[in-house]
Amino acid sequence: MDFIRRAWLFTKAKIGRTILLIVIFSSILIFVLSGLVINNSAKRSIENAKKETGATVTLAVNRQGMMNKARAAIADNSTPTSKAVFDIPPVKISDALAIAKLSGVKSYNFTKTAIAIKDTIEPISSSSESATNSENDQNKTKPGGVTRVEMNKGDFTVIGTNNLKTVNDFTDKTNKLISGRALTEADDKTNNVVIENDLATANNLKVGSTFSIKDTNANAYTMQVVGIYKSNASIDSLATNFSFMNVSNQLYTSISFANTLAGTTDTLKSATYQLSNPAMSKTFVKDAQKLINNDTYTITSNDAVYQQMLAPLNNVAKFAKNIVILVAIAGTIILTLIVMLTIRERRGEIGILMSMGESRLKIIGQFFVELFLIMVVAICIASATGNVVGNMVGKQLLNSQTKNAETTQVMTGNKRFSNTNSNDITSPKSHNATRQKHSKFKAIDKLKVKMTHKQFLALAAMALGIIAIATIIGSLGILRLNPKEILTGA
Repeated sequence: MDFIRRAWLFTKAKIGRTILLIVIFSSILIFVLSGLVINNSAKRSIENAKKETGATVTLAVNRQGMMNKARAAIADNSTPTSKAVFDIPPVKISDALAIAKLSGVKSYNFTKTAIAIKDTIEPISSSSESATNSENDQNKTKPGGVTRVEMNKGDFTVIGTNNLKTVNDFTDKTNKLISGRALTEADDKTNNVVIENDLATANNLKVGSTFSIKDTNANAYTMQVVGIYKSNASIDSLATNFSFMNVSNQLYTSISFANTLAGTTDTLKSATYQLSNPAMSKTFVKDAQKLINNDTYTITSNDAVYQQMLAPLNNVAKFAKNIVILVAIAGTIILTLIVMLTIRERRGEIGILMSMGESRLKIIGQFFVELFLIMVVAICIASATGNVVGNMVGKQLLNSQTKNAETTQVMTGNKRFSNTNSNDITSPKSHNATRQKHSKFKAIDKLKVKMTHKQFLALAAMALGIIAIATIIGSLGILRLNPKEILTGA
């Protein structure tokens, strides 16, 4: 073991060289460790975010497919035009429940919409609507004696749901229950209703009160108020002309009552599923598509919030991984060059040792031990400062990526909002909902960087690899010579 003793003596004798190598190696390992801990912290944050965010999968009627079929039917004159255009099948509750039984579903919400007419309750209306109605009454006949055919617009939008707490407007805090309770599956086949606070105030209603509404066939239904909510949504411009589009005139009931009001049975407008793991949304969609008729229905995943939320972390993790690779390669090259220069300066020592019978393997072992002693000190320094540097670098990286993600989100949100169909009267708050969902997006802007024993072991393994490669490559140039060639320089 003389080569170990010689390595120790040489390290102490060349203290200036030793300190220089410690500084260089420590710098390399600090950045390697920073990359490791940032990468690990980003991955850990991603896993935690999966539990906090969610992907929403929606089952709805494939309207585009239905319209394509209608056009084809009209083209070959095999189906009456009215039948071809308007015979769009609703979503079946049985299909929606079958999908709800798939693994990975955290919660689900079924909705059914219908229009109701006022009876003993007055809707919240505007002066512009009253003026419009008055004008319509006076102009039901156009010049020339042609009678105008008007559709009964209705006074209320009735939204049937199996669970009020899972409705988007309640999950995103646009609506907030302020009195009473939310509707659940236990309210099925009842006339229980949750109404908006302004509507309740205008009609002197409270939890426990009753009122009646009518369907389009003038059948009356007595409703019992079980909850009152407050809506923070701004009023859409269309709501000034149509009562049922006013957010205050939205009534939440059971799905069965909404079906009764609409004159249908066991049908839905759409079904949404909240997944426990957003990363599995694509797999879930594929499994769900096997359970439905894809020509009639469409099932889509909206994990945009999840993807945008994690985009900065994914970029930071990728960048940190690149830091580790690049710094490790650069560190290996630097140390290799230093070892090569050092060995050239020690030609005489090497020649004497070889002439005395010392094996080349032990001479290489001495160089390795010298770097190993330096490595031990460098690892200690890197471990003491790695978290500090990692937090500083990680914060800067994440802030930069977060700003980019938020800029992209705003541009995407504006584009989507501009493409919203303003004529969708079945979604009175479509504009507001779109804007609110995007405005509520907030990328993760904090990254807790902390070294674990796994990163320490990975750092030690990489450091050993670096000094091993540097020692072997640096020694090849001179140790392939014999003692005479080394000492004479021939």
